[in-house]
Amino acid sequence: MKLNKLVPAIALGTLLLAGCGQEEKVKLETTAQKASYGAGLNIGRQIEREGADIDLDALVAGIRDSVSKAEQQVSDEDIQAAFMSLREEAERKQKALDDEAAQASEEFLAKNAEREEVKVTDSGLQYEVLTSVEEGESPAATDTVRVHYHGTLIDGEVFDSSVQRGQPAEFPVNGVIRGWVEALQMMKPGEKWKLFIPAELAYGARSPSPKIPANSALVFEVELLEVVK
Repeated sequence: MKLNKLVPAIALGTLLLAGCGQEEKVKLETTAQKASYGAGLNIGRQIEREGADIDLDALVAGIRDSVSKAEQQVSDEDIQAAFMSLREEAERKQKALDDEAAQASEEFLAKNAEREEVKVTDSGLQYEVLTSVEEGESPAATDTVRVHYHGTLIDGEVFDSSVQRGQPAEFPVNGVIRGWVEALQMMKPGEKWKLFIPAELAYGARSPSPKIPANSALVFEVELLEVVK
């Protein structure tokens, strides 16, 4: 949970949610009502993305007291201490998840490397050729390519997929994670490979999104459609 992001989001919401109430049905007719509802949606989505442990009734009470200038029910010192406690707990949970991801990734890659169809490069990148093409020129690091891809964690959970979106991606070869940079320069247009990328060739010890824990090995099916000229 990234409380430093959550607090400004909630603070902004308090300025916009002047008509906030706890009724099951509210009027959403005027511009102000619609904007207020939108602000509430944004706060809710932020909370969901960050995985924050938030009591919605208390959240609404805080918003109501703020916009009505009512007496503050909890001191600033206690609020700060509560945020710090939640942050520390979130960091403990995240570290446990990161350590678990690192161990699981190491075990997965070690077992995967034993498969006959999997090749392993000096960097530790593992790949399996699904569709092979005899002729064609591999892209250079400075080239731009057009690809279809399907990315999952080692447990099969999808975190990103141009295939599911139905729209190929286009980007410079040297503008992506190291595992992709290496693999793309070995592929020919028309080929489809399955990449098994160690964390150190992906995002390492940082988490680029809530869908990808730190220290995660990543699995991609990549089809190189063309080198864009």
